[in-house]
Amino acid sequence: MQIVYRAENIIDANLVGNALADAGIGAFVSGHYLTGAAGELPVSGLVNVMVTESEWRRARAIAERIDVELAERRAAPEFDGDWAADAV
Repeated sequence: MQIVYRAENIIDANLVGNALADAGIGAFVSGHYLTGAAGELPVSGLVNVMVTESEWRRARAIAERIDVELAERRAAPEFDGDWAADAV
């Protein structure tokens, strides 16, 4: 297995993992419980999405697209940190 995406948090990792699953790519999200162990400390590099080496290139294209969309969304002036508001 190779890391295809290093997530900022478990939510982003699962977004990528689910998108890969929808594309027919098996993915494993590692670090689910490590972020809870860190408590209030800022940590990075604990949550990763992994795929097989043979699927890495296709998975990376999907992960990069989602990462760009997340970055654009967070940078938008109207974003207040509440992702749920868009679901209404």
